[in-house]
Amino acid sequence: MYIAIEGVIGVGKTTLARLLQPVFDAEVLLEIFEENPFLSDFYSDRARYAFQTQIFFLLSRYRQQNNNVPNVLAAGKNLIADYTFAKDALFAGINLKGDELDMYHKVHEALGEKIPKPGLLVYLQATTDTLMQRIAFRDRPYERQMERAYIHELNMAYEEFFSKPFDHTPILKIDTNELDIIHNAEHLKFIENRIRETLGLAPFQPALPLT
Repeated sequence: MYIAIEGVIGVGKTTLARLLQPVFDAEVLLEIFEENPFLSDFYSDRARYAFQTQIFFLLSRYRQQNNNVPNVLAAGKNLIADYTFAKDALFAGINLKGDELDMYHKVHEALGEKIPKPGLLVYLQATTDTLMQRIAFRDRPYERQMERAYIHELNMAYEEFFSKPFDHTPILKIDTNELDIIHNAEHLKFIENRIRETLGLAPFQPALPLT
């Protein structure tokens, strides 16, 4: 079983991946973004640092997934990742233009052919206001300069990106606006049940709305 969790910055991907790890007895692959030396500069001057930031992320994500995903799956272990390699192109479409975007797509396409695809993609949704509240709450230094307009643009791009078939991978969409998986075990169980139902993994109950 290979599950990837996706959603806009601040929606709770990493938290969910960690909480689901013991539930499904899985290995966890977490995106490494703090090591990007351009990230802080990017949030203060997107136009100037977009290409460097995007290429660094592309190569870093490729290296991480290519070195880990095949080995975990070959060992017969379950895997939960808090990002997908394919979504990197979503950010490039927002941040890059012209020749830089063309070059990026060529590299992304060549590298993407070598990356195993997940069996299920869990797409966490939230309003832009909710995302901004969660980003402010976790208070990462390099995110303090994030503009609401940028997060909203990302949110709309994610909605469009995951409204279409995704690499022949089933997509499970979950509205997280009213969920608190850290403090409410019922909310985490709700997501677990939705995943089990989608994959046909017993035991599960037909999805019911939370009360």
